[in-house]
Amino acid sequence: MPKQQQPLPVPAGFRPVEDGRIREVVGLGLGDLLPGLVIEHRPARTVTEAEHVQVLALMGNEAPVHSDIEYCRRTGHQQVLVCGMLTLNIVLGMTVRSTSGMTAGNLALDAVSWTAPVHVGDTLSARSTVLSARRSDSRPDQGIVTCQVDGFNQRGELVVTGTRTFFVPADPDVVRDATGY
Repeated sequence: MPKQQQPLPVPAGFRPVEDGRIREVVGLGLGDLLPGLVIEHRPARTVTEAEHVQVLALMGNEAPVHSDIEYCRRTGHQQVLVCGMLTLNIVLGMTVRSTSGMTAGNLALDAVSWTAPVHVGDTLSARSTVLSARRSDSRPDQGIVTCQVDGFNQRGELVVTGTRTFFVPADPDVVRDATGY
């Protein structure tokens, strides 16, 4: 009689799909995002020259503080500054996989402040702190979560901060099963 194999353990951050096969978990649900929870997002991201120049071109941002090193030197900067919107987008992007990977939509971005300069070559990391989480009155299958989002450079200095409010599934497994996530 053949020996029956024990099911393989499912590592944290994954869910079983079928015997011996697992799928990464993307996005947390309302019950996971409890006020006070702090999430450190990884991997960190190094800002490249290519993305800096591309974002300036896409936005039509012609401010010399972002593109003219001689202007920067004459105004007290040794390097051009990375556009604040790129900094914000990199930091927010790092938070999506865990906090809002299955969002039905963003609701607000508030009280954004840039607190230190960012330069090409800086490496950014992000941290989310859940401030509030509740079931939506108008969409009972969704939760509304507000997080404080903080971005840091490689020296641990805060470079951008703000709050973000978004929908998450009240029951993430229903959405995962329906969408194959």
